[in-house]
Parts: sequence; C-alpha cells; structure tokens
Amino acid sequence: MILNVSKISCGYENTKIVENCDFYLKKGQIASIVGPNGAGKSTAMKAIFGLLPLFEGKVYFNNEDISYIKPQDRVLKGMSFVPQTNNIFHSMTVEENLEMGGFIRKTGVKETIQQVYKLFPILLEKKNQIAENLSGGQRQQLAFARALMTNPTFLMLDEPSAGVSPIIMDELFKKILEISKKGVSVLMVEQNAKQALKISDIGFVLSQGKNKFIDSGKNLLSNPVVRESFLGG
Repeated sequence: MILNVSKISCGYENTKIVENCDFYLKKGQIASIVGPNGAGKSTAMKAIFGLLPLFEGKVYFNNEDISYIKPQDRVLKGMSFVPQTNNIFHSMTVEENLEMGGFIRKTGVKETIQQVYKLFPILLEKKNQIAENLSGGQRQQLAFARALMTNPTFLMLDEPSAGVSPIIMDELFKKILEISKKGVSVLMVEQNAKQALKISDIGFVLSQGKNKFIDSGKNLLSNPVVRESFLGG
C-alpha cells in the first residue's frame, strides 16, 4: 500500500468530525471518498495531508508512519494536495504558477513543465496569460499541473469538479485517469459520486463521519443500498 490510514479520528478543536475511519490504496490506483454534505470527507483529506491534527489513529505512507509530520515534509516524501479553493496564484502567469509549483526541486523544473504541458495542452497555449483570467476548468487544470510539479507519487484532490460544467468535469476525470496511468496514486474527495466511482479502483462512502461502505468503485455503483442512499437511485 502506498497509503494506509488506520482508524483515524479528527476534527476541529474539541469537535470530532471523522471517527475511526480507514482509507487505503495501492500504487497507481484511484480512490474516491464520497458521501453527503457534512459527512467529513474534506476533513479526512486534510488530516491525511497533515493540515488537521489527528485525535486518534495513524497515517502510513509507503509503510512509514507520517501521522505527526508537517504537510511540507509530506510533500518532500512524495505527497501533493490540491485544495478546493485558493489552489493557484491568481496574479501570476500560468508558467509562473508552474515554476512556483516546483519550488522544492533543485533540478528538472523546466523539463517537468514541458511534461505537464503535454498532459494539459491548453496550459501551453495560455502559458503567458494571468491565471486570474483563465476559465474555471482551465484553473483546475492549472491547479493539477502545479501539484504535479513536485513529481509526486501520491496526488490528493479536494472536489476537483467543483464549479465546472459537466463537459469540463468529464475532461478533468480523463486527466485524472491519465495521471494514474503514469503510476501516480490519486485520492479524491468528490461530490459527484457516480462519476468519481466510475473511474475509481476503490471507494469510501462516509456518513456522519464514519466508514459506511468500502468497496471497489464498480461494486459500490451496483450496490442497491449505496445507490438509493448516497447516489440518488
């Protein structure tokens, strides 16, 4: 397992939002955390990346206990996180955003920029444009690309399709598949549960901060209880 999150509980101050939850995936897999609003999905994601402290449980990355190290140290170990908002530098150009994404790199930044341009051709076309002037879908692609500048082995996405059209959402999910085929493991929190589970090797359904179901994306989509209770039938 590249990621093994065991029995974590977390939240804000003294309020427990997520309780006794497990999450895990292997190299190159896509996993989705889905569930209703307020289920604790983004809270769990932030705790896995170290943005929130754990009340209980452990986070293992490549079999190493990283439960209590800082987010920047997790980046150095190969993790990268794309938050739902504030995920790009609005006043900088596309290429400047990518250069900032490679801040921990001592070499190979220019080469990696060319690689992400191949993955996201629209960014090459817009490389000199101020990021604030991009469309919503282009901004999300830039956020993905900037996260890839650290050469992560594990990419975390918080609501990647938020605020984009269905057509752009389909395109973003295709990019997620492309990224995973390059050997990068992807864990995403996603409100569009059906679409997320379609491309996921494994899915975690949260309800009231607890693991309600854990199964393959395919099995969750065909589970009548999951469909009725969490996927709108």
